[in-house]
Amino acid sequence: MFPCYLRKFFAAGGPLVLLWMLLWAGPVAAQRPAALRGTVTDSLSGQPLAGASVGLVGQPGGTATDALGQFRLAGLPAGTYNLRVGALGCRAANQPVTLVAGETRGVAVALAAASLSLAEVTVNQPRDLNQNLAAITHIDQTLRPVNSGQDLLRLVPGLFIAQHAGGGKAEQIFLRGFDADHGTDFAISVDGLPVNMVSQAHGQGYADFHFVIPETVEALKVYKGPYTARFGDFATAGAGEFLTKTGLAHNQVKVEAGAYNTYRALVMLDLLGGHHLLSKKPENAYVASEYYYSASPFVNNQRFKRFNGMGKYTGQLTDKTSLTLFGSYFTSNWNASGEIPTRAVNEGFISRFGSIDPSEGGRTNRANAYAILTTALPHDAVLRQQVYYTRYNFSLFSNFTFYKDHPVGGDEINQTDTGRNLYGYTGTYERDNRLGARNLHTTLGVGTRIDDSGLGLRHATQRTITDTVDLGRLHEQNVNAYLDETLALTDRLSVNAAVRADLFVFDFRGQIADSTGAFGPLRGRVKAARVSPKLNFYYQASPAVQLFLRSGLGFHSNDARGVVRGTNPAQALPRATGAEAGSTFKPLPDLVVNAAFWYLHLQDELVYSGDEGTTTSVGATQRFGFDLSARYQLTSRLFLDFDGNYSHARLLDAPAGENFVPLGPILTSTAGLTYRQANGLSGSLRYRYLGGRPANEDNTVRALPYFVVDAVLAYTRPRYQFGLTVQNLLNVDWNEAQYATETQLRGEMAPVIDRTFTPGTPFNLKLNASVFF
Repeated sequence: MFPCYLRKFFAAGGPLVLLWMLLWAGPVAAQRPAALRGTVTDSLSGQPLAGASVGLVGQPGGTATDALGQFRLAGLPAGTYNLRVGALGCRAANQPVTLVAGETRGVAVALAAASLSLAEVTVNQPRDLNQNLAAITHIDQTLRPVNSGQDLLRLVPGLFIAQHAGGGKAEQIFLRGFDADHGTDFAISVDGLPVNMVSQAHGQGYADFHFVIPETVEALKVYKGPYTARFGDFATAGAGEFLTKTGLAHNQVKVEAGAYNTYRALVMLDLLGGHHLLSKKPENAYVASEYYYSASPFVNNQRFKRFNGMGKYTGQLTDKTSLTLFGSYFTSNWNASGEIPTRAVNEGFISRFGSIDPSEGGRTNRANAYAILTTALPHDAVLRQQVYYTRYNFSLFSNFTFYKDHPVGGDEINQTDTGRNLYGYTGTYERDNRLGARNLHTTLGVGTRIDDSGLGLRHATQRTITDTVDLGRLHEQNVNAYLDETLALTDRLSVNAAVRADLFVFDFRGQIADSTGAFGPLRGRVKAARVSPKLNFYYQASPAVQLFLRSGLGFHSNDARGVVRGTNPAQALPRATGAEAGSTFKPLPDLVVNAAFWYLHLQDELVYSGDEGTTTSVGATQRFGFDLSARYQLTSRLFLDFDGNYSHARLLDAPAGENFVPLGPILTSTAGLTYRQANGLSGSLRYRYLGGRPANEDNTVRALPYFVVDAVLAYTRPRYQFGLTVQNLLNVDWNEAQYATETQLRGEMAPVIDRTFTPGTPFNLKLNASVFF
């Protein structure tokens, strides 16, 4: 017996209605969209590849893999497609896929490394649009020889460095019209670990990069200007992210020897060899160690010694979780000849490689550790959490003015940064969403950083302390958060909008009288905050042309001692306002070009002079310029690269003729010609040009230009490598670091403002040999 309601249904013609509903539902079901999701890994290590581009041939749009190498393409009609996956440095993979209505198909793609071909390089970056120099930096790292931390920094297009107090001191950085000192306006990180030191004894943003072993670096990401929300402090001229390798293709032992008793030894060992440690999924672990010694060409033997050691583990714990562990230790000590006055050389008092005060030099050490846990969450989200710790010590003896203030014992100073503990946490939540029919990528980030250190400034004679100028305890904390949204407005036009908020707490407790000598110990606690919005547009005019328009606010923090001493809290975090317009394009299949017009206004700078223990404000500055980078594959074996940069920098609160920004680079250029044969023979010829520029505000003292040529030759086979490096091939006299400094020598009746300089390396030949196993 049928229930009553069923008898009524059939009596009313229900079967016809039901049949009509089934027929109507059939085509609807057939039209239900399908989805494609998968994972992209490195064929050698098995580790996931983040940022790989994923798309369907002949279809608009596309996506990129997340931090776990995963991707998802949704809203696809049923049918057969050709899936194309590519990544810088890898051979693109094409895979046919047939989708049934309503299904979610899973695929796994492994990408193998490929020899460099500029015809295969793409100009679009679907996952990280703000990294618009990705193609350029990948080409550079593949072609350019890298043997030191200095060489790594030079991979940033348009960035110049100078060493001016022995090899163990952080390099002076020049970029986009900035003499960024040792990192005040350029943020540097390694695997998310910050390199710049806040309120450091010698200089704000001090970035000593020597703890990085160059052979362990796998990739570099460059971000020019204050346009990316992930970066806060110091990222005004830009930021550079260096990423170390997740695993080794082979073990390596390398030795180097060169002029001036220069030696280097390197060992890199794979620890697992395909075995497992914490899981049954892909895992990699390796250690690397480096020792370096150089007497240098200076009359005062530099006796520069450096040791680096590091270990790294990367593993897939589950399908949705990966873990990275890292630890490293670095120590260095050296003598220095410092900056010498031009008149002392011209008058024959010393040679170009001589020294006024041979007791200059220093020592430093740094230990680092971090852990990264990356987890896939529901709704195509990824959570990345990192904790890090650094223990740091620094002591530097310098003499910049010689006998100006202390005619008998000299003006040597000792700057110390001892027992610094740096703690930090960074967390990011990323998710791919849909806003209507358009893709929306959301990133939410939070973080904090705490620096605690003892800072000191003392007078000394021949490294013997004579009195104390400033001494105290630093405690500085930054808490930050940002929201970053990237929306595909059309198949070609994307907008990236973001906002970042930073809160700083500056705390300094002086232990002796203030260096002003007026009110006893300098003590204080100041809070300051900044909100930094960003707005960037990217237009993919064609597969070979990407246009961009970027804008944003940023800042760099000032030294805590200067902030506590200052009367204007706004000077704690001077605002940077920047914009740029440009394009990355391929006018020819084998030619990649990046060009940008840019502008940057810096609100104010309260500069703490670590050499004098005093603070000054230089007021607002304005900079604008043009960057041009080109990479051209002339033949299958011959590559040409070129970078040209022009900058115009002025002080806004100074009268005309007295408003030059000291040492701000105006015209810089680098270029190289690289030859690579399939049988392992390779060679490179490169030049660096840094134009003349004002060394002081009224341009009465100028820094001299230089043009230096270097050459590299190598022969590489599967089991070994031999190499030759020639620095300053033409053996020109050039000045690496230059200043306008008021100095006084023995026998002089009064101080003299003169160009002081550190001479650049003369002709230098180095040989190296490696064994792979």
